[in-house]
Amino acid sequence: MTDQIERTNESTFESLDPRTGVALATYPIAGTAEVDVAVARARSAARWWDVQGFVGRKRWLLEFKSAIAKDAASLATVIAAETGKPDEDSLLEVMLGVEHLDWAARNAEKILRQRKVGSGLLAVNQKAYVGYRPFGVVGVIGPWNYPLYTPMGSIAYALAAGNTVVFKPSELTPGVGTWLAEKWQSLAAPHPVFQTITGDGSTGTALVESGVDKIAFTGSTATAKKVMATCAKSLTPLVAECGGKDAMLVDADADITAAVEFATFGAMGNAGQTCAGVERIYVAAPVYDRFVGEFTAAVRALKPGGTKTSSYGPMTLGKQSDIVRGQIEDALAKGGKAVVGGLDSLHGPYIDPVVLTDVPEDSTAITEETFGPTVVVNKVRDLDEAIERANASKYGLGASVFTQDGAVGRRAAEKLDCGVVTVNSVLGFAGVPALPFGGTGDSGFGRIHGADGLREFSTVKSMTVQSFAAPVNLLTMKRKARNMKLSVLALKLRHGRG
Repeated sequence: MTDQIERTNESTFESLDPRTGVALATYPIAGTAEVDVAVARARSAARWWDVQGFVGRKRWLLEFKSAIAKDAASLATVIAAETGKPDEDSLLEVMLGVEHLDWAARNAEKILRQRKVGSGLLAVNQKAYVGYRPFGVVGVIGPWNYPLYTPMGSIAYALAAGNTVVFKPSELTPGVGTWLAEKWQSLAAPHPVFQTITGDGSTGTALVESGVDKIAFTGSTATAKKVMATCAKSLTPLVAECGGKDAMLVDADADITAAVEFATFGAMGNAGQTCAGVERIYVAAPVYDRFVGEFTAAVRALKPGGTKTSSYGPMTLGKQSDIVRGQIEDALAKGGKAVVGGLDSLHGPYIDPVVLTDVPEDSTAITEETFGPTVVVNKVRDLDEAIERANASKYGLGASVFTQDGAVGRRAAEKLDCGVVTVNSVLGFAGVPALPFGGTGDSGFGRIHGADGLREFSTVKSMTVQSFAAPVNLLTMKRKARNMKLSVLALKLRHGRG
């Protein structure tokens, strides 16, 4: 953790501006006792929050949304300072976070309210219902790359489902979490429905061990495994959104100009620090040379830096530069070519765009998450080979397909082993709150966003209400032989005929 936070003493740390290394503010490192107090307060508040019902919670959450939107510039400034990303990117993140908060608040009742379901022939005398109840207290552990948008996918949906939330932001971006908690407090809610605790990895561990009713974690696959092992001790359920190695597939008939524009954004936006960003590009042979030519020209025009006009900012996490360097070295050592940039593209926290070609599929530049402005562009025979290579990854977060044949794009999307696919765009799902988001394999499990995201933070409660005595009663210790004969006959007539 030494390259992530600056400790001032045993119980506080400083957040740093990654562009300059200058300290922004000092925050407490919450220990077990402080975390337990926050969770106890959240548990007490959960009773009040539950009683508000869908209508009451919607009112509070829409007020919260409005308060954030009215002060969006202030929040964007905090995001930019702690992550180093440009101001416009930070404001876009606020916009996305607000949209998800709004959608969760407005749709929770429709999705989670109790509904009647069919009883079936065997239980014709029963009325059957399915409803959803909140877990209670949800602990949210957020990332640093999108410190508002990503955790809001858990915070908003957990709150709308009726849970209270204790949020532990990344130690690199504690100011974002603190800002959110202070904005909630400004609404003068009578109970601490939403709280933020700051600290390092030990604080996150304390939250997982605190007895919360569910954990929502976003971070690396390696850390997720540790969180999951801790959750297993108490059978605390977990939703995990981990890394990705998302592939972009370009078919021979694709609109190359559009594909290049999206590839540039998907690979280089936020300095490549996007879990569902573009890290591998597989291009069909007939258009490969054209794509590489136009793509390299586009990325060469990008200029990283710490100003408002910079294309993207620094590595928010200092040690990430070492990972990027290692993957470039591995790709080059195994025969890959750097057609844009290379090892000399790394300048402290800033990395110029790097485009690698002809990289063997066993290189770490293809098998491991990069999380930097580096992308591999490899030639494939056709779309089928592109799908095969894309699916060879242990990650399964997202992918994109570019083709002018809509039917082909849909079929390719169905064959890709991942949680979300965009056709003729990248990251398009981020602005669609109704779409669930999550991955498979080493990219994690569970879903945030959409109806599935609301259900992710709810427990299912089933109910039957007997309306009249069963005409053929088999649920008795005094079962009649006649009823059994009728039931066996019904079984054969209803299910035994091919």
